[in-house]
Amino acid sequence: MTSQTITAAASGTWTLGDVEINRIGFGAMRLTQQGEAFADDAVASDRGRAIGVLRRAVELGVNHIDTAAFYFSPLRSANELINRALAPYPEDLVITTKVGPGRGPSGAWLPHASPGQLRAQVEENLRQLGRDHLDVVNLRVVGTDSLAERFGELARLRDAGLIRHLGISNVTPDHLAEARAIAPVVCVQNMYGIGVRPEQDALLRTCGEQGIAFVPFYSIAAAGGQAGASGAESEEVRAVARAHGASPAQVRLAWTLHQGPHVLAIPGTGNPAHLDANVAAGALRLSEDDLAVLEALHRGAARAERST
Repeated sequence: MTSQTITAAASGTWTLGDVEINRIGFGAMRLTQQGEAFADDAVASDRGRAIGVLRRAVELGVNHIDTAAFYFSPLRSANELINRALAPYPEDLVITTKVGPGRGPSGAWLPHASPGQLRAQVEENLRQLGRDHLDVVNLRVVGTDSLAERFGELARLRDAGLIRHLGISNVTPDHLAEARAIAPVVCVQNMYGIGVRPEQDALLRTCGEQGIAFVPFYSIAAAGGQAGASGAESEEVRAVARAHGASPAQVRLAWTLHQGPHVLAIPGTGNPAHLDANVAAGALRLSEDDLAVLEALHRGAARAERST
């Protein structure tokens, strides 16, 4: 499908916290390196090209950018690229960051932050982005242990004015209930897509019922995760793509957006052509027959998971 005149406005809008944004956003994870994110031998991206992609995204109406201080490669930091490309920031731009994980200067992963270390992570995001507050901060969770102590610390930082809104990432329904008992939650960011963690269907619906944005990551990459899409694709997705003159990646993005008006997309890329195509996916309207085919594929993955 053509992307020349399609902007992020075609995806519809959602109010994240207190700002209305277009549902197609941009994820900054892939912006800092060529190839796999976080790879030990990552080759830094071209600085000028990365800055150009960010500016093009805003030109196309993207006003929701997802980032983190731990998104970096040799010579490149996603937050500092965002600062260089977009500051002074447009008033309607929402920058969502994540805290919890951390990486040392060599890129090696550190133990997840304790409650006492979260303030330093928040302040590092503020410094890199050149902001005096963060629009949305997601607490990234690993495992099923209680998040109450750490989320409570972020709630205190929100009360202190360093954060406007809070979200959670990589979480269970129990985590969501636990967090909401402490402070309002504006978004849940979990891995999800066609055939990707279909057990998330119920949590997606719960978020919609509670007015919380559900923000899938790896919805294009699927099992490829941080390495990106493998290039292999199911015939069902390819058939729907051919019918619409679209790419499989665009179908995957469009399918997530069809799961509810509260579902946001944050596809990431360092490639200008891929950016235009990702934004154009917000205009792709799948038919009932398309959705039935893709839902059957999705349900098939759920049955396969249950049988293993």
